[in-house]
Amino acid sequence: QVQLVESGGGLVQAGGSLRLSCAASGRISNLKDMGWYRQAPGKQRELVAIITSGGTNYADSVKGRFTISRDNAKNTVYLQMESLKPEDTAVYYCNAVVVIITRMTYWGKGTLVTVSS
Repeated sequence: QVQLVESGGGLVQAGGSLRLSCAASGRISNLKDMGWYRQAPGKQRELVAIITSGGTNYADSVKGRFTISRDNAKNTVYLQMESLKPEDTAVYYCNAVVVIITRMTYWGKGTLVTVSS
């Protein structure tokens, strides 16, 4: 099992910044990809950013404003969010993929980001 704990969400005004963190623990010796997804009220969960051995990938809506990074020594992934917009308001979920023969996906419980206009 892998446990993911997110932190850093909160209320911020439009144009502001927040930094989300997600710490992984448990059976993480084969931790591969890590990423962030978000789910706004009434909408489906969507990919925000992902970091793999091959690099990073971002949703078009956050390119140039959000930066994903990873500290392998701390088993932590970060999401630096700049120039936040009200439409960025959502619950942000950390995601991790572990490969032990098969590919297994884990999710954090989420952290709420609210951007006021």
